[in-house]
Amino acid sequence: MSKTLIIAEKPSVGRDIGRVLKATSKGDGFIFGQNYIISWAIGHLVTLCEPEDYDPALKRWTAASLPILPAQIRTKPIKKTASQLRVLTRLMKDKDVSSIICATDSGREGELIFRYIYNHAGCGKPVMRLWISSMTDEAIREGFANLRPLADFDNLYQSALCRSHSDWLVGINASRAYSIANNSNLSIGRVQTPTLAMIVSRQAEIDGFVPKDYWEIYADFTVADGQYLGKWFSEANKEGRLDTKDKASEIAAKVKGQKGRVQSVTANTVRTPPPLLHDLGDLQQEANRRFGFSASKTLSVAQDLYEKRKLITYPRTDSRHLSPDIKLPPVIAMLANSAEYGEYGKYIQSLPKLPITKRIVDASKVTDHHAIIPTGKGAGALTTDEAKIYDLIARRFLAVFHPAHLQNVTEVVTEATFETFYSKGAVVVDLGWKCLYGNEKPDKADLLPTIAEGEDAQVDKTTVKAKKTQPPKPYTEATLLSAMENAGRLVEDDEIAQAMKGSGLGTAATRAATIERLITVGYIVRKGKALAPTDKAKLLIQILPTEITSAETTGRWEKGLNSINQGNMQPNRFMGSIEKFVRYLVEDARNARNSVAFPAEERGGKKSAKKTGALGKCLKCGGDVLENSKSFYCAKWREGCKFTIWKNETARYEYVLKPADVASLLRGEVVPAKIVMPDTRERADAQMTIDVTSPSILRFINVNVRTSGQ
Repeated sequence: MSKTLIIAEKPSVGRDIGRVLKATSKGDGFIFGQNYIISWAIGHLVTLCEPEDYDPALKRWTAASLPILPAQIRTKPIKKTASQLRVLTRLMKDKDVSSIICATDSGREGELIFRYIYNHAGCGKPVMRLWISSMTDEAIREGFANLRPLADFDNLYQSALCRSHSDWLVGINASRAYSIANNSNLSIGRVQTPTLAMIVSRQAEIDGFVPKDYWEIYADFTVADGQYLGKWFSEANKEGRLDTKDKASEIAAKVKGQKGRVQSVTANTVRTPPPLLHDLGDLQQEANRRFGFSASKTLSVAQDLYEKRKLITYPRTDSRHLSPDIKLPPVIAMLANSAEYGEYGKYIQSLPKLPITKRIVDASKVTDHHAIIPTGKGAGALTTDEAKIYDLIARRFLAVFHPAHLQNVTEVVTEATFETFYSKGAVVVDLGWKCLYGNEKPDKADLLPTIAEGEDAQVDKTTVKAKKTQPPKPYTEATLLSAMENAGRLVEDDEIAQAMKGSGLGTAATRAATIERLITVGYIVRKGKALAPTDKAKLLIQILPTEITSAETTGRWEKGLNSINQGNMQPNRFMGSIEKFVRYLVEDARNARNSVAFPAEERGGKKSAKKTGALGKCLKCGGDVLENSKSFYCAKWREGCKFTIWKNETARYEYVLKPADVASLLRGEVVPAKIVMPDTRERADAQMTIDVTSPSILRFINVNVRTSGQ
């Protein structure tokens, strides 16, 4: 009897599918049942060949060998997962397998993972595609009832292939060309370099900022119903900032003790609708603002909530709307029956009709996947991090069905001795959706007494406040993600900026990896929540042409990739533009006469480990733990041990991790550490421990914030 082979992206997903399809008998690298064989990749099993795979001479970095533009870009197995690739190849060629179902993640990268494997195996058997946005049993069953031909996703595959090939061509050629020209190991990328340029540019603005003094004048007024505060302004000086203290003092003295008059009173009801549902980028930004989570950590936790817990829908989405076919009442009912969200869910259930608007359901604004929302499955015991991310998603989902937040806002202009003062007051009429966020800070506005236009207002006292202009704020991961998403706003050409809407730097699914890559290669460091460029990064951006550092260039490419996915651009046209660009970069590096001197370092490969000897025994496999330039790692990494302590893991706490610390930790000791709390900037005493079960191996415990003067 012939069987259908199902290929998932990860073993855990394969097992979930197997449970639903009643295919749970174990084989070597697969499971099976009466009708199905289910196997899996382990992420990517096939990767692009290295230059030396085309020609051994290309292992050596030389200017004469550039540009490297293979007539056909080839793939090869990834060594550490080659055994699983052999399992899949054998199953695809098995005479008892008549058809295949692609069940990798429903997105650009998942499509590429399957196609690389399918093509590498030389398989020609018919394929159907499983496309789901949730890993609940119900969603899996529904997905298998609505399988689609793989050909429906050919454009998505071509888009993924062009992204992969263009990243390889630009990265390989530009990195080699500028490294050779500058005698330094430089990493350059299609997305990472313009992202880095934004960080460097912002830091240059901060470093070059010269604060200026200014003064503001405030007056305390009394009317029949009470008192209120006003800030001086004029028609010519709307901001109310004065360049000299003498001028400010003169106005303050002129007004003090005088009788004024209420010139105007304007009252409006300000309606603030609920925010849109989360896409990945918005979720990462909110998690960074509230909890200090890195973008990669938020994605990792969200992926676990989707894949392992089955509590949320597909997280790697760039849509903030839902499609009309989403069943919302079961999700609302689940939340209404929970202790945490019952009050808000029951309110929605009490409404005569579910308040669906275009801000919630809009098929035209849904791309491959809809916004991130909870599934109908109740949440059980979650880790602290999982609970935080789930709470953001659940509250946002409930919020969109609540009414707008309403405030009565009153603006008052008071005149005294021909000088004008502005006052603003606000009263909340209806909390609306903000009832879900009890810890939200109220809007900055005073509560005004009852004030009538034309009423007398006595100036009781005046105050002159000295202030300084503030430099731009450094990027945090939240603000950088937003800048990457909205990179078109940095483009001066209006036509191009308009074309770049929806196609910023990278995608929602890749931006976190870009930030982590910049940290790994030593271009940026975390300082609390802030991201700061290193000296090497500043030098790099200085020597590169604007064509590789500008958001405009990469925005055009992302727009092109989207056009390929939509069937509006041929892949060969896109790749032709990439090849021309590669030739330009190589020629620019070859002809440049740079005065920049990078620090001397090895080129063309990884830095060698420091010869410090073993610091202790690995807590996972017992191998020796060694040190290199970026980490402390297990010497048995070639055998598959992944024990690694990254040196930058403590950077956000402004603590420099030392070899002696690691040696103590490996002996099971706690290490005393003086740290700075990332969110509050408070100094604290703590103890550092190690937890090999956590993605972030190092932990600070027994944290005691120091009081002032300690």
